[in-house]
Amino acid sequence: MMIYLVLFLTFFKIGAFTFGGGYAMLPMIQEQVAAHGWLTDEELINFIAVSESTPGPFAVNVSTYVGMETAGLLGAICATLGVIMPSFIVILIVAKCFEKFQSNKLVKGCMSGLKPAVVGLIMAAVVSTGGTVFFPAGFSAAALTSVPFIASAAIFLIMLVLSLKKINPILIIALSAVLGIGIGYLQKLI
Repeated sequence: MMIYLVLFLTFFKIGAFTFGGGYAMLPMIQEQVAAHGWLTDEELINFIAVSESTPGPFAVNVSTYVGMETAGLLGAICATLGVIMPSFIVILIVAKCFEKFQSNKLVKGCMSGLKPAVVGLIMAAVVSTGGTVFFPAGFSAAALTSVPFIASAAIFLIMLVLSLKKINPILIIALSAVLGIGIGYLQKLI
């Protein structure tokens, strides 16, 4: 019974104290999941990849998955409710007082201060996640010439170029999945 409360409160805290959406939540999610021993870094990274290609908000997908892996269906419900409840409460309050908040200098100042912090949190998640993706066994000179690193870097560069050319994100996700499956299959043959 305690695990359900812990899941709810942990994800409530994540939802309450991170701004900027799911990616900004990622460093806090990683820290909390590791602190509780709910998933390994590799399991979390794998699910982040899956969460990117499934419908729905990123933070909801991750919290639901962590809750499900940790404590089954009820755990998934508790974690999901925990992560969405702070936003729901804030949106109700803001909707009630929208006119006052819209022109308030303090609120405007707060938001302009939060924007760079959110970008920093997203970059921290990119660096942390990127390290796990590109160097799963840790950074070394040998890792730079390994097949997994070269394959990951090639897929990353191809997808970056395609996204800069404004290719439909669904096509990019599908293509990256096909390339990943193909490379994984070829690695087994080698």
